Amino acid sequence: MTGAPAAPQGPDGRRRCTWALGTPDLMAYHDTEWGLPVRTDQAMFERLSLEAFQAGLSWLTVLRKREALREAFAGFDPGTVAGYGGAEVERMLGDARLIRSRAKIEAVIGNARAALELQEGLAAFVREHAAGPERPAPATDADVAAATPESTALAKALKARGFRFVGPTTAYAAMQATGIVDDHLADCFRRGSRG
Repeated sequence: MTGAPAAPQGPDGRRRCTWALGTPDLMAYHDTEWGLPVRTDQAMFERLSLEAFQAGLSWLTVLRKREALREAFAGFDPGTVAGYGGAEVERMLGDARLIRSRAKIEAVIGNARAALELQEGLAAFVREHAAGPERPAPATDADVAAATPESTALAKALKARGFRFVGPTTAYAAMQATGIVDDHLADCFRRGSRG
């Protein structure tokens, strides 16, 4: 990586992905969660749901509402969320702590039902449809893709199974967040820590 710009340093002197240095919340998420493997269906359902909520919003907005979203969606347990109906939707639309988008709330409920129909389970389904060649480590933010052929295929496969709010960009963000791809910058201290 001779001549490549270095990832910026955080307040502790460690080099991190540029996006992680915006706030302490983002840095904590980057350092402790983003890019680590997700193996359970419930954890994968949460990540896909959060990425769906992000559409049109900043990740920081979603991150700061995450605990309230977890509470509202029963810890993102697909079995529980699949049983939600109109009363739960209306309750959530009235809760100022949440992202109050009827379309997104109803999509998460529908996605829970679709997840329960996957014989192999959601985590395995996402991982098997997201395989692709390992890309070179990004040197800068400009080197990080917004979507890839693999994320496009994953989004198509999820939609074919009844999922909503899972376009190629959302699918790729979920792949990054769950360690399917490693998009930490080349000299970020977390690069290669997918486990």
